[in-house]
Amino acid sequence: MIRADDSSVRRQAQRLGLPLSDAVLRALRQGFAEEGVVPTILAICPNSEAVVKASMLAARQAEAPLFFAATLNQVDLDGGYTGWTQQQFVSLVRDEAQTASYEGPIVVGLDHGGPWLKDVQAREGWPLERAMEGVKDSLAACLDAGYDLLHIDPTVDRTLPKDRPMPIALVIERTLELIEFSERRRRGTGMPRVSYEVGTEEVHGGLADLSIFRRFLDGLKEGLRARELADVWPCFVVGKVGTDLHTAEFDPEVARELVAVAAEYGSAIKGHYSDSVSNPEAYPEAGMGGANVGPEFTEAEYEALQQLSRGEKELAGAGEVSETSGMMEALRDAVVQSGRWEKWRQPEEEGKGFEELSPERQGWLVRTGCRYIWAEPKVAAARKQLYANVDGGEERVLRKIADVMSKYYRAFRLEGTLRRIEEAVGKLQ
Repeated sequence: MIRADDSSVRRQAQRLGLPLSDAVLRALRQGFAEEGVVPTILAICPNSEAVVKASMLAARQAEAPLFFAATLNQVDLDGGYTGWTQQQFVSLVRDEAQTASYEGPIVVGLDHGGPWLKDVQAREGWPLERAMEGVKDSLAACLDAGYDLLHIDPTVDRTLPKDRPMPIALVIERTLELIEFSERRRRGTGMPRVSYEVGTEEVHGGLADLSIFRRFLDGLKEGLRARELADVWPCFVVGKVGTDLHTAEFDPEVARELVAVAAEYGSAIKGHYSDSVSNPEAYPEAGMGGANVGPEFTEAEYEALQQLSRGEKELAGAGEVSETSGMMEALRDAVVQSGRWEKWRQPEEEGKGFEELSPERQGWLVRTGCRYIWAEPKVAAARKQLYANVDGGEERVLRKIADVMSKYYRAFRLEGTLRRIEEAVGKLQ
């Protein structure tokens, strides 16, 4: 097992017996307590190699901690759609950090670890027992690879009718089962402590209801105590704060209510679906502990490649390029052939082929679905040719992605926090 970094913050956290994520969050709260507004952690979904590379540039420039939130669709034992297992992902992150001379703490986290949240499980209709065992295998692989944070998210139940909410008692029971599995394995192998994130914004009726929110946390605390795991508690609880797949408006008032309740239990609120949010500066002002961003970086990568392709065509027209890459055609073909675009069909699009959709919808589906096919051989070959044809091509793509990340580092007040985190973590008890 390796870790993604050897930072002073990680070493100090280990000396204190704290998981890295918990140590960073505590250091931020302590270091910024007098100012009244604590920075919000940015968690980056690593949906491509370019995103991982760009994150190093952005975090180094911002002088901020680097958090990753990798789904099982992205990174898993089967390679996910990135082609990386958990071991390969941690090794890649470590290597890229060294290449980019980024020396801050790097939290490698699992996002949405629960049954049927991996597409193949839902697509093939895995029964509950098999789906839970699959998740446990993935959790074990995350621990073995050196992950720092596990999001335990058994909040989807495909054994229930679609319109029936999942009982909160069942959410608690399965959350406890997966945390207990992870802790027994971790302790049994002598691994360092890890952090936990629980809940989701997607429970119907769910954890946005304060009474249910409290019931979930009370049940979790009681269940952990009964399993002799009272020393384990999630640093993050996911809250429904206005953002989802189809909205980009963060609700500060709802967030403040959830933040206040979570603080009573010693947790911070994490927001998901924070891509392209219209008011990111409101996150730290509302007390949000963290926020996940991912698809927005894919869009930035797509737009940068599109700009390079236009430049490549101009070079070809001037006779400076003998063979163009066909990058954009390769992307379109790969998205269509993957079938992944079908998950975003609108009701009025049922039964229609991709070519029957409007040009605007086709463009949106290709741009959004690109994250699933970056690693496809034909796409990778086209990218390689494009970079060879256009001077500084890769650097321009990475800078475009890093600029989007920098927007969040700035809005979340994370810029320049590394030194203060290092100082504050040294004072933790």
